[in-house]
Amino acid sequence: MRIRIINTLLISMLLVLSSMSFNVFAKAIVTKADLEREKRMAVEVEDAVLDGEVIFLEDTVNEGHAFMAIDMEAEAEESDKAEKGAVLILHGRGFHPNWEDAIYPLRTQLPVSGWRTLSLQMPVLEKSAKYYDYVPLFPQAAARIDMGITYLKQQGVKKIVILAHSCGAHMAMDWVRNQKGLLDESVIGYIGAGMGATDYKQKMAEPFPLAEMKVPVLDIYGDKDYPAVLRMAEGRLTDIKMAGNPKSSQVIVPGGDHYFKGKGNEVTAAVATWLNSL
Repeated sequence: MRIRIINTLLISMLLVLSSMSFNVFAKAIVTKADLEREKRMAVEVEDAVLDGEVIFLEDTVNEGHAFMAIDMEAEAEESDKAEKGAVLILHGRGFHPNWEDAIYPLRTQLPVSGWRTLSLQMPVLEKSAKYYDYVPLFPQAAARIDMGITYLKQQGVKKIVILAHSCGAHMAMDWVRNQKGLLDESVIGYIGAGMGATDYKQKMAEPFPLAEMKVPVLDIYGDKDYPAVLRMAEGRLTDIKMAGNPKSSQVIVPGGDHYFKGKGNEVTAAVATWLNSL
C-alpha cells in the first residue's frame, strides 16, 4: 500500500510539472552559476587585457563574489570625439568580456567614436551547458546588468546603450521584460546582435519584448548566422516597427556568421553609425 501511495504521488507530481509552461518550470529550478570557472576565466583574461581597465563589481546574487568587467573610456583628444555616452556590452554563452570575435572589436573600437564601453562578465556554466540550462540564470544576469548601469552612472555617464550578443541578448531581453517598460532613465537604446540563437530542439522560453520597447533598437546579424536567427529576422523587424521608434533599425552584415568572425570592423562601423544617429 505504501509503495502504491508513493507511486501515485510521483505520477501526480510529474503530471503537474508537465502542465507547467517551460518558463515557470525553469524559474523553479535553482541553478547556480559556475563561479569557479568564472574565476579561472578572470585570471586568464585579466592578464591579456591591454586596452581598458579590468575592474570587479559586486555580485549582489552570489554573496562574497565580485564579477569582472572591462571599462574603456572614450577617446577625447578631439572635440568631436568627446564622450557621448557608454555602451554596456553583454557577451554570448560561456564566453568572457574580452572575447576576440564578437566582443573585443566593439569594446575597443567604439571608444574611438566617442562611446565609452563597459564589457561585463555574464554568468557561466560548464562548457557543455545548453540554452535551457542558462534560462534559470537570467535573474543573476539581470543583477549584473543593474550593477553595470549603476557603475556607469557613478562615473558620471548620462546615456547608456545596452549591446548584447547571442545568449547575452536572451539575458538582456529577460531584463527588459521584467522592467515592464520602465527602463532606467539613463538607458537610451538597445542593440541586439545575433538575436534568437538557442540549441537544437530548444525553443525560446519567451518571445522578445521588442514590440513594447520605446527606446531605439538596432537588430544586427550576419547573413550566414544560425538558421533560427535568420528565420526570426522578419518577425523581429515587424516587432521593432510596431514599437514605433523612428531611430530603430535592422542591419545585415554581409558574410557575417553568428560570431562575426573576421567581420569585427564591419560590425563596429555599423554599430557606431547607428549610435551616432541617436
